[in-house]
Amino acid sequence: MSTQAPDQIGTDRQLFVDDYWLDNSTGVERVLQEPVKEDVAIASEHPWESIFSGYHVVLHTESLWRMYYLTSGQVGVQIGGWQYCAIAESEDGVEWTKPELNHIEFEGSTKNNLVYGGPLTEFAPFMDSNPDAAEDRRYKAFARTRPVEGVERGLVPLGSPDGIQWHPLSDSPVITGGPFDSHNLPFWDELRGEYVVYARGVGNPDNSAAAIEKERGREFKGGVRWIRRATSKDFIRWTPFENIDCGETPFEHLYTSAITPYDRAPGTYMMFPSRYVPHRQADNDIARTAKAGVNDIAFMSSRDGLNFDRSFMEAFIRPGQEIENWRERGIYVGSGITQTSPGTMSLYSRQHRYLPSVHIRRYSLRTDGFVSVNAGYAGGEFTTRPFVFSGSELELNYSTSAVGSVQVEVQDDEGRPMPGLSLVDAPEKFGDEIDGIYNWNSDGSPGGLAGTTVRLRFVLKDADLYAFRFRDV
Repeated sequence: MSTQAPDQIGTDRQLFVDDYWLDNSTGVERVLQEPVKEDVAIASEHPWESIFSGYHVVLHTESLWRMYYLTSGQVGVQIGGWQYCAIAESEDGVEWTKPELNHIEFEGSTKNNLVYGGPLTEFAPFMDSNPDAAEDRRYKAFARTRPVEGVERGLVPLGSPDGIQWHPLSDSPVITGGPFDSHNLPFWDELRGEYVVYARGVGNPDNSAAAIEKERGREFKGGVRWIRRATSKDFIRWTPFENIDCGETPFEHLYTSAITPYDRAPGTYMMFPSRYVPHRQADNDIARTAKAGVNDIAFMSSRDGLNFDRSFMEAFIRPGQEIENWRERGIYVGSGITQTSPGTMSLYSRQHRYLPSVHIRRYSLRTDGFVSVNAGYAGGEFTTRPFVFSGSELELNYSTSAVGSVQVEVQDDEGRPMPGLSLVDAPEKFGDEIDGIYNWNSDGSPGGLAGTTVRLRFVLKDADLYAFRFRDV
């Protein structure tokens, strides 16, 4: 058994995106879930949407979901650095409309859904949940200066009262020292109580010379494309960047981060980076019209925003059977997750890069269903590390077969079953629920143990467990 100090989890939901909660286990394994490909969410249908960059952000306002996505009217303009940012809105995260904002002029008309158009690129907005944020800066953003002579390269901060009308917060970049040629995503980190930005960086795999040798001639500034983080108290003065750490896993080119704090489990950060393989080119006519390079979407998670778990080196989203996605940098996932129903959540992927059919597609996933702890027909079990909770009921996100089951035993910090809450008292719960309440046969309640150190023992048969938490009645 572990001897570490107990975690204070309160009523926060706990996921199994890493092996943090599996203190002892037998007959179970964590399984990365596969998102389901859904319909196109945003299609390219207007002249200012000839190109989708792949960089998009989904935010939740008071009444609806809003997607910010970068566009351009023609390839030459996009390469020159003049990009636009458009918005689409949705009440359910499934059906999206493009409001006519009459704000930004494009080819002599303001009848469009553009919120930004100017000399800055890679526009990356967020809603500022900092309680001290000024009213005219309730939305903030970073955008990159163009790589042209006479312009200082770096990230320029912008502010907005409504997410539509934007104004610069500085006359010059407040973060310099690129590279920044990617989506540089800022947000207010409530856990840290400060602003953070995740930007393009360079990973130098000193312990993996063979990997770099393999990429010789295709490496990125002597290393691999990577992700780094800086922090700030005021969004103007920033700390030096620090590369994220993925432990002993192999270095790979990670192109964008799509960093998303997961609101349903405070303190959990998700990343959906595009994993780029620069030396491969698909054998089809569409792929041969572009440079080499294919990519898929990886899954990473963190508990502190800097150290990321890569238990799963397999792809989270594959390019699939559409040959248009096997073209150079064919698919990117953007930042943000929508709750599209009580049982499903969605994320969004730009696909068919630089082709007339370019679009942003929705992918759905079970709510909290990034990773499950799975046991087969033979069954298995695991015991958590010790923790202290509040609340009175145990809530489970689980799924079983018709013959499968989940049982739960509450133990003290030494692993001894608690009276009335032992495995003998634990019914074989079966079904499929996002927020199912677990009750013991003895009518015992875990509420009396709130504030004390406990462990949970889960016994599974042909079942998946996605999350647990304690809640108040």
